[in-house]
Amino acid sequence: MYTTEFLDLPPLDSADGVVRLPGSKSISNRVLLLAALCEGTTAVHDLLDSDDTLVMLKALEQLGCSLSRHGGVLRITGLAGLPPAKPAKLFLGNAGTAMRPLTAALAVLGGEFELSGVPRMHERPIGDLVDALRKLGCTIDYLAQQGFPPLRIGRPQLRLTEAIPVRGDVSSQFLTALLMALPLVAQQDITIEVEGELVSRPYIEITLNLLARFGVAVRRDGWRRFIIPAGSRLVSPGEVHVEADASSASYFIALGAIAAHDGRVLRIEGLGHDSIQGDIRFVEAAQLMGADVRSGPNWIEVRRGAWPLRPINIDCNHIPDAAMTLGVMALYATGGSSVLRNIASWRVKETDRIAAMATELRKLGARVEEGADWLRITPPDVWKSARIGTYDDHRMAMCFSLAAFADQGTTVRVEDPKCVGKTFPQYFETLFTVARTAPEHIPVICIDGPTASGKGTLASRVADRLGYHYLDSGALYRIAALAARNAGLELTAQRESEIAAVAATLPVRFAADRVLLDGQDVTDAIRTEEAGMNASRVSALPAVRTALVELQRGFRQLPGLVADGRDMGTVIFPGAALKVYLTASAAQRADRRQRQLSAKGIATTIDVLRADLEARDARDSQRAVAPLKAAQDALLLDNSEQSIEESVDQVLRWWEERQPFKDT
Repeated sequence: MYTTEFLDLPPLDSADGVVRLPGSKSISNRVLLLAALCEGTTAVHDLLDSDDTLVMLKALEQLGCSLSRHGGVLRITGLAGLPPAKPAKLFLGNAGTAMRPLTAALAVLGGEFELSGVPRMHERPIGDLVDALRKLGCTIDYLAQQGFPPLRIGRPQLRLTEAIPVRGDVSSQFLTALLMALPLVAQQDITIEVEGELVSRPYIEITLNLLARFGVAVRRDGWRRFIIPAGSRLVSPGEVHVEADASSASYFIALGAIAAHDGRVLRIEGLGHDSIQGDIRFVEAAQLMGADVRSGPNWIEVRRGAWPLRPINIDCNHIPDAAMTLGVMALYATGGSSVLRNIASWRVKETDRIAAMATELRKLGARVEEGADWLRITPPDVWKSARIGTYDDHRMAMCFSLAAFADQGTTVRVEDPKCVGKTFPQYFETLFTVARTAPEHIPVICIDGPTASGKGTLASRVADRLGYHYLDSGALYRIAALAARNAGLELTAQRESEIAAVAATLPVRFAADRVLLDGQDVTDAIRTEEAGMNASRVSALPAVRTALVELQRGFRQLPGLVADGRDMGTVIFPGAALKVYLTASAAQRADRRQRQLSAKGIATTIDVLRADLEARDARDSQRAVAPLKAAQDALLLDNSEQSIEESVDQVLRWWEERQPFKDT
């Protein structure tokens, strides 16, 4: 998961390949709670690993549930309908799928509990659920603002003879919470009556389906009246498989409709036309806009059909979360405006999604009108690159990533990309496995300079800040030298062609702060002084440098690359968007090197190190192929008197000056 302040998506051209989605959030947290409340032990397969499920799991452990993992399977031994034995203070983050159902379950079971979350959770209404529970005889107090978490829950005096009214026009999670909790106390038939139009009905269907799996067959009269039969009790089904998340699938269904063209196809596995999730009907909306979709019981394939996409006017009550993706698809639907209706529930989600969508769509050039429960979106005449605010809302980050596929060179900066951790922590990594673009669209920052100038540290820190890949070209020469020596080759001009053959096929991979050669960790082996001298020797061999050129260029991958070396800006990436030539005085570099060696217990003197550095500078600058020199368009950075943090900030300022969305 990207944990950077922002993530820049360069212009992307097309998409194809296979995507395996994480488990459904809606199913995962419902299954976790039902397994915790029921009799018996439940083995849960393919559980979503995300922020929302983590806070639920932590809460269940606090309440006394027994949890154990065996490989990818979570085993939960439930409380058998009994109240938790100990008081508990539960922090539930921004997970509505944890806050609402746990409130209902704990209120009917009774005990001493406090439920709280992040500030946004304390702005999400829960008053209608609390009102319904209080009418049952539950004891619930607000600890701050009336109608909102945090809450204190006590012991109930239950009254279950009359129908329980609950509003259905704010959030379906209120009804889901009651449906999951009331089987715990169903000594008699319990009736729930919905007031107003029930929003997000597909999520109620998920709840009813899962309750049936756990032994409770709820009767219903349309969408107005639900009856939990007397004697109902929750019993483990033994095993539950969590299907892939249909809301998350919407981004890749849309991506296929937008970018899987010219014979390409995007395949989504783990979800198919027989899904129990209502958001699977997003497929129908995508088809109305022009997507070419085929599907089976556990897969979906999408291609571009009609192009440009067709505008749509649709009631979104049946796909409340996935409908956000239609808002970004509408940017590609020329010939009119698209209207998304019946989306009032967006106002009380992780953020006010109607207002947020309108604001961010306008940044890209769209014309947007908004009402209490609708949006009208007219595509841009001219696309604009933009910084997209995500409002700590995972779905904002994911759906707006699709704007990078506009064919007008649009760059999209997604702020706070880690917010996708709520439901799909590896979303951007997954996107990059299927996104395609021309190499010249992938941004590169080159940081060149002489030995011991600090370019490696600077480049890796800049890469970390931007979420880019990092190429230590010096390590490649060290690895080439090591591999050649391992092959029994002397590092001389006479063995140049053989060394070049070894270098051309190096099975090297950079993993975090480790360097792997054919799967073996060689990080320490290539950091010795001898390894550095050997790298300088092989780098002077023209055939070796030629062999490593394409290997180095292969590191240019989405979302971008920071490369350090001696010829990154002059030979390997001459078209790089930013080139920095880093230097420091020989005396300063010798002092740094001495401190590095002293930390390793290696004794030496500054005079010896300075003489060695000057000799290496001369050798590198006089070699016949790619001599050490600053590229003509490089920016010079003398860091003799700078800290590494100051140097990083300077490079990032230069980088920011080159971005296309300074005014958004």
